[in-house]
Amino acid sequence: MRVVLVSGGVISGVGKGIIASSAGLLLKTLGLRVTAMKLDPYLNTDAGLLNPLEHGECFVLADGGETDLDLGNYERYLGIQLSCESNMTTGKIYKLVIEKERRGEYLGKTVQVVPHITDAMQEWIERVSKIPVDDSGEEPDVCIIELGGTVGDLESGPFIEALVQLRHRLGRDNFFSIGVSYVPIINGEEKTKPTQHAVRQMRSAGLIPDAIACRCERSLDDATIQKIAKSCQVEYEQVIGVRDMETIYQVPLLLEEQGLLRLLRKGLALDKPALPPMVQKGQALWDLWKKTVVPEKHLSPVDIVLVGKYVALDDAYLSVRKSLEHSAMRCKRKLNLVSVDAEHLEHDMQQKDPTKYHNAWKAICEAQGVLVPGGFGSRGVEGMIEVAKWTRERKVPFLGICLGMQVAVMEYARNKLGLKHATSEEISAHAEHRVVIFMPEGSKEQMGGTMRLGTRTSHFKPGTEWSKLRAMYGGAEVVEERHRHRYEVNPEYIEQLEKGGLTLTSLDDKGVRVETIELKDHPFYVGVQAHPEFTSKVLDPSPAYLGFVAASAGCLEQMIEAARLKREGLANGTGDPSHF
Repeated sequence: MRVVLVSGGVISGVGKGIIASSAGLLLKTLGLRVTAMKLDPYLNTDAGLLNPLEHGECFVLADGGETDLDLGNYERYLGIQLSCESNMTTGKIYKLVIEKERRGEYLGKTVQVVPHITDAMQEWIERVSKIPVDDSGEEPDVCIIELGGTVGDLESGPFIEALVQLRHRLGRDNFFSIGVSYVPIINGEEKTKPTQHAVRQMRSAGLIPDAIACRCERSLDDATIQKIAKSCQVEYEQVIGVRDMETIYQVPLLLEEQGLLRLLRKGLALDKPALPPMVQKGQALWDLWKKTVVPEKHLSPVDIVLVGKYVALDDAYLSVRKSLEHSAMRCKRKLNLVSVDAEHLEHDMQQKDPTKYHNAWKAICEAQGVLVPGGFGSRGVEGMIEVAKWTRERKVPFLGICLGMQVAVMEYARNKLGLKHATSEEISAHAEHRVVIFMPEGSKEQMGGTMRLGTRTSHFKPGTEWSKLRAMYGGAEVVEERHRHRYEVNPEYIEQLEKGGLTLTSLDDKGVRVETIELKDHPFYVGVQAHPEFTSKVLDPSPAYLGFVAASAGCLEQMIEAARLKREGLANGTGDPSHF
């Protein structure tokens, strides 16, 4: 078992997740199998109920786990599929230990943080690090572990103690620690004191850094690197400057250039090469990555507007943004993404704040494509309905995700079927036309973990061969995507909606739940109940997002043809999904 630990000091939010993902990618280029874990010191058992405006998005895994958004980074960069246990929280660990104590498994001993909590953490890490995460079905060679927060936080103490013990048990050649710090620039001068104090705190806690990744807006001066190396008791080559890049997908290239892969090979004693087929696969991955993430000069822009409820924080829609980026790269376009608060589109805003109303609608009018993502509650829904109507009538490419699909159904019911005030049960429980209802098996008392979560299948209906969305899946009859919702289209209105011209292109396994909707006489008007952004990868964009971006950029037919070739190649065993 080999571990690469990524921990941080000074401040949080400086890119530990990207550095952890990038380190994993570099190890994959050697032909190694890599898995990843996130250790979060908060007491919540998962991220399902955390406010997206405070914590960022909740990332949903294939098994339904609601986790920290950094697990999305791991899956996107490494092309792997993690489980809910890949996100360890203080709440999960304490719950596990207390349940064992209640069952009498500690034989009456006094249960303490050390050794019982720390032992449980180590056992969890060792167990999860052995779970296969790729198509090989074999145990990973290396586990990337990211410690949330910053070293020195009170709540991080048990995690750090467990990791220090794990390093001792595994031995020096099986544990590599990357300390991530921030070098601020004040009056033009690069300040090293925050990094010095952060590393001193790491050392005092027992986490000896094998490399120090210094985040900075610009390339570090040589004198700064020498000063950090000397004051932090590391060699010059162990200090890595991580400057801002044009895109975060170029960070692996920067780290490789700065010598991180060389340090990892030496620190983890990776002298013995992997099997030749794995080495070739790793090199092919690296070549394709470099080809994909280095943008060509003078790319044409594609102007996309995201109409949401949580636009005040970019991380609230992180996977949506990344999926759009993946798709734009595949279409060889430069993504110009503008976020618009859905409330600013509502008629009331015209009286409350005409400037916000005007600016919001100006952005919509200039957009080549409009996306309405998921969300909860009634705030901003009327604005979303207005923009769904605008894109439908003006033939502007539209993609509705989860709530976005539901508002498209509400809009169509109101304005095409004449169902006045058609709405969702989430907004009005006693409305006459509730075209969106609460799931029958859902719980209104217990909120955590009671939604429809994880990977589910969608079955395209006979006669939908014309569907642009289906074409982006290569014409497949059945597809799998991850879900996270507690409201859905009311089955009682399915027949009426279809007679009115809104095609419900796919349903669930039982043929009851509406999974996707589409307009036939529209360049691209698609709604999906699932969240396809959770399966989009840097080298393998989500078909739904790729179709939307391609339609917005005017190259949909080209992408549909590529999807057909990809599916044919996979069917006859000659295709790798990341090579199309």
